[in-house]
Amino acid sequence: MGTYLSIAIIITSITLIASVVLQSKGIGLGGLTGGDTGGVYSQRRGVEKILFWITIGLSSLFFLLALITVLITG
Repeated sequence: MGTYLSIAIIITSITLIASVVLQSKGIGLGGLTGGDTGGVYSQRRGVEKILFWITIGLSSLFFLLALITVLITG
């Protein structure tokens, strides 16, 4: 069971890193397609909002998996 938890933590951490990198504050997802944010704060919409909630879910899952791994391995 420890092997499965280790694999789950590795996969979760890789996807969490990817979601955080996609959310870089200065660029946003508009920067990936060549759009300019103009330096004005705007509310998260569409894909950015979904990515924000996915990042929160992944970080919660990572914390839970890490806690379970520590409790099982003693």
